Amino acid sequence: MDISARTDYAVRAMLILAQAQRDDLGLVSVETLAQRQDLPRKFLEAIAADLRGAGLVTSTRGARGGYALAREARQTTLGDVFRAVDGPLAEVRGLRPHETSYEGVAQHLPTVWVALRSSLREVLDGTSLEDVLTGSLPARVTEMAAAPDAWRNR
Repeated sequence: MDISARTDYAVRAMLILAQAQRDDLGLVSVETLAQRQDLPRKFLEAIAADLRGAGLVTSTRGARGGYALAREARQTTLGDVFRAVDGPLAEVRGLRPHETSYEGVAQHLPTVWVALRSSLREVLDGTSLEDVLTGSLPARVTEMAAAPDAWRNR
């Protein structure tokens, strides 16, 4: 799986907003979001528009304007953020995994694609912004990350 820069930046920006919510700091400007995680401002503006369009953040214009989470950090999952900026978690040639169909030797491949999507959902939809912010990750996520080969390149 390739995690795009767009998704990486979106998650990092959302974590800043989660921290601001937790500390009751109010709105956070795009400039502040960009500076806090060294993100490109223009790119972040487009990402923020996607997050707003998906209903994950609210925005206020003006000199004291900025962004805030639209709901509690514990109610927003990483999967929500991924989908808001990059679309479905898993696609095969533009199709959802369950929409694929093959003949012959590849006839069972759709089952693998669906299982892959399921594992992505387990991690991304099971992990909230609050989980990442506090480091209290779901047990299954920490188990998977603790697997002997989890941190090794292949």
